[in-house]
Amino acid sequence: MIIVVCPGQGSQKPGFLSPWIEHPEHARRLGELGDAAGLDLVTHGTTSDADTIRDTAVAQPLIVAAGIVALHALLADGRDAYVAGIAGHSVGEITAAAGAGILTDDEAMRVVRTRGDAMAEAAAITRTGMSAVV
Repeated sequence: MIIVVCPGQGSQKPGFLSPWIEHPEHARRLGELGDAAGLDLVTHGTTSDADTIRDTAVAQPLIVAAGIVALHALLADGRDAYVAGIAGHSVGEITAAAGAGILTDDEAMRVVRTRGDAMAEAAAITRTGMSAVV
């Protein structure tokens, strides 16, 4: 039995996708997801600095794309039959919706790009912050 929990914003770190793009299939898929979102997610996941990937408009599509690539790797070769549940925290809910087949991968990327842009725009109007209880 596999239970999947998809992370929210704050799980990204500079270079965190570097190991993933060493695998051609993952690199190709990340590029396609970036195209769907209209962002260079390969660059953002490998060489962009912390401030760049902290920007909500970049962070949210990057996190969802990373989750989708990871889900494809995890659930390959019939392992999807063992998934008993999938959930997401905050923006991870979009990853979970794609993993559950509610959204296509491209739909998830378009939704998260719109969400990230809207949240970044709202945050620019009034000084805000985020915190987490761990």
